[in-house]
Amino acid sequence: MAITQEDVLKALSYVEEPDLGKDLVTLNMIEDVQINGLDVAFTVILTTPACPLKDLIRNACIRAIHTMVDKDANVTVNMTSRVTSARQDNQALLKGVKNIIAVASGKGGVGKSTVTSNLAVALAQSGAKVGLVDADISGPSVPTMFGVEDARPAVYRMPDGRNLIEPIEKYGIKLMSIGFLAPAESAVVWRGPMASSALKQFITEVDWGELDYLLIDLPPGTSDIHLTLVQTVPVTGAIIVTTPQKVAIADAVKGLQMFRQPQINVPILGLVENMAYFTPAELPENKYYIFGQGGGRDLAERYGVPFIGEVPLVQSIRESGDQGTPQILQEGSPASQAFEQVAQEVARQVSVRNASLGKTKVVEIKA
Repeated sequence: MAITQEDVLKALSYVEEPDLGKDLVTLNMIEDVQINGLDVAFTVILTTPACPLKDLIRNACIRAIHTMVDKDANVTVNMTSRVTSARQDNQALLKGVKNIIAVASGKGGVGKSTVTSNLAVALAQSGAKVGLVDADISGPSVPTMFGVEDARPAVYRMPDGRNLIEPIEKYGIKLMSIGFLAPAESAVVWRGPMASSALKQFITEVDWGELDYLLIDLPPGTSDIHLTLVQTVPVTGAIIVTTPQKVAIADAVKGLQMFRQPQINVPILGLVENMAYFTPAELPENKYYIFGQGGGRDLAERYGVPFIGEVPLVQSIRESGDQGTPQILQEGSPASQAFEQVAQEVARQVSVRNASLGKTKVVEIKA
């Protein structure tokens, strides 16, 4: 008997998306089914280009066709992606941005901006459209980490009379930072309302266009900036960055709990443990736990949030940050592989959040 489209879809209805817990047909992840004799081809629409399970899903599809349709079928599985979103249609602000991700830490000096910069580049390398807002008004790091300290964004007038800032673009990522607008050697000494106003401007008066992910690199602590963010835009979720030692973990708890407060209630996508261990370049198999071992993983388990991954303490990460070439660009190194795994897990957690939780919304905090 000839193979039909119904045969193919029925077989694929037994292939489950491991993270979302439903089959590919129910999730509308199968498109463009083509049949020519024993040649069967179709496209699987993944929820992120950084999906770490694409090979597993591909093999499961081929196995399903061979088992339930025809063991001699020549199966071609084309893989593409369509990043999901939990945005509501009536949200006008940043309308072209599918996911807004806050990256926070309780304590400064844990490498949050380093993690955010490498995460942004890793997501962009996977094929996603990515933007990055440097929300640390008093201590901007993004211009240095991307090697664009001397860049100055252009401003142009829209037909409706509004002025829009054109973000700086580097490594395929759209960037905005107070560091592009103020001299590098000048201290930005602003009270909370002024800093919050700058963040609002970065969100509302920058031409971000169409993005899959907009990362917000927040300043350390829990402050006006954090509240301004969640009260201005619908945040998809937050990532907490910490180092393993007790003094950092104690403040990471505060950052995590801030997003979990009932009046804020932003989902925690997961926790990244930076500087998890030291690995010397000449002994890449050796691990020295300078700041303690497993503090971040233990914190994630204690509060029931995903543990996104560990990033080692290696000299090349510092050097690449100073040179404006994020570590992830050095393909094949252990550190770049760690950042790649972090990016895959972040993309995975965003997909799970969008499939399992409610629509994102702007937080309304009543005085």
